[in-house]
Amino acid sequence: MTSLDLNVPPGTARDRRRPPRTPKGRQVDPLALEQVRALLTDRPRRRDLLIEHLHLLQDRYGYLSAAHLAALAAEMRLALSEVYEVATFYAHFDVVKEGEAPPPAVTVRVCDSLSCAMAGAERLQADLRRRFGADVRVVRAPCMGACDRAPVCAVGHVQTFKATVDTVAAEVKANRHPRAWIPATDFAAYQEAGGYALLRDCLAARRTRDELIRLVSDGGLRGLGGAGFPTGRKWSLVRAEPAPRMFAVNADEGEPGTFKDRYYLERDPHRFIEGMLIAAWVVEAVETYIYIRDEYPELRLMLAQELAAVEKAGLSPHTKLHLRRGAGAYICGEESAMIESIEGKRGLPRHRPPYVAQVGLFGRPTLEQNVETLYWVRDIVEKGAAWATSQGRRDRKGFRSFSVSGRVRKPGVVLAPAGVTARELIEEFCGGMQEGHAFKGYLPGGASGGILPASMADIPLDFGTLEPYGCFVGSHAVVVLSDKDDMKAVALNLMRFFQDESCGQCTPCRAGTEKAVKLMEQGPWDSALLTELASVMRDASICGLGQAAPNPLMCVLKYFPEDLAKPLGSW
Repeated sequence: MTSLDLNVPPGTARDRRRPPRTPKGRQVDPLALEQVRALLTDRPRRRDLLIEHLHLLQDRYGYLSAAHLAALAAEMRLALSEVYEVATFYAHFDVVKEGEAPPPAVTVRVCDSLSCAMAGAERLQADLRRRFGADVRVVRAPCMGACDRAPVCAVGHVQTFKATVDTVAAEVKANRHPRAWIPATDFAAYQEAGGYALLRDCLAARRTRDELIRLVSDGGLRGLGGAGFPTGRKWSLVRAEPAPRMFAVNADEGEPGTFKDRYYLERDPHRFIEGMLIAAWVVEAVETYIYIRDEYPELRLMLAQELAAVEKAGLSPHTKLHLRRGAGAYICGEESAMIESIEGKRGLPRHRPPYVAQVGLFGRPTLEQNVETLYWVRDIVEKGAAWATSQGRRDRKGFRSFSVSGRVRKPGVVLAPAGVTARELIEEFCGGMQEGHAFKGYLPGGASGGILPASMADIPLDFGTLEPYGCFVGSHAVVVLSDKDDMKAVALNLMRFFQDESCGQCTPCRAGTEKAVKLMEQGPWDSALLTELASVMRDASICGLGQAAPNPLMCVLKYFPEDLAKPLGSW
């Protein structure tokens, strides 16, 4: 009989196994546990608050050590693997393994998404590395939502617009922390101008839910985060589901070229907040979660203050408000991935059905809307459907907000009639092309919306008008390109973004984006092979990231054949 015989009781003479000298698993360091408890204070240790608690550690120490992760897992009564997989999923968490050196005290993130790349981000990144050496960590980062002020850098969490080596160096020296944004219209000013009167009417039953659904439907309000789903219909669908119902607000605009939500929150946050509270009242959502991207720290701090003022004024008795912080993951702009993140998990898109309206946040029916959609609710209800549909061109009704960046004289957010064309946006609203640049092409809907040549700049930019050409308007992010831009380099920049931001859940997207980048970098481009790869990604990816990632590539193959024979360029 051997010592491995299961019939031999442990501890007998024939059982030669020695007891372990220490308990199994990673041991919790008492000092690390004390530090974690000091940060958490009396905050709940709920699973859905894991990301919020990780932010506390990251903000306090500048990174997440192995000791702190183990202590946090013990304090929250979670498996260390659960904490570790969440911490390593998000780009803004710096996980330092046992024995590794922590990163420098200051990190500079240089946006290298398309608009910033066109403004010299690659050269800026190299110059900053030479300037700082090993004292400051300089890393590339995806879109920061300020494409109209490119190039953009974040020193810690403080952004520098139209950045230069000197302005970034000054920010590093100042070592500032984010402070709450001061909105153009605060709570008091908004109320003085008639704000929250509509919400008060709703709460006092002077308005009916069916009336508001009818008004936003007649006004043509749609989801303005990209999908364009009719808002009134979405409200009706969620209301038809059993209570209790939830509400998740998507303020995680991460599509390169998109910054309109930021624009409206900076200027008039309470118009958005009132629309949000009205929508929560219509669908009778008992809890409302606002998920805002971590790249907007000043807006997050501002919203925390303004939401507190709203609650103190008694304007949210019908729904409990929660403000949640993203952690640097573009995929969390997808509604189900955002819900996973709100629940404290990795932002992995869910398989559908069931849809979020049926089984969403914490397993309950959930209304999901983006910032700009909610921003227009009050105006449409108060001014009427006729006002909302009075504008428009080429048989399209209403108005649209466009984030315009790239080679135009006046980049920024443009409020234009629905059905406007890219050429009209450039000439009527953006002051024309920059000096020395000739219009060559444009992205009609951000990174995933495809690329069209200047010869096709007279197509109306609206839902359903671009799909026949392999494009879509999406979040209405228009990036204008010129004869100084190599379309192969543009498509490669966008594919690298998708490679970085793929959540990794499904093979067609995870492996497909990586393979596409390699094939595009090596050249010459094999059109047949790239087309086959794009077809697999479109047909088999779980969510819109992998399905739309090939759009810019396929548009270059189709509409810019003259660029294919040229060597791969850069900026």
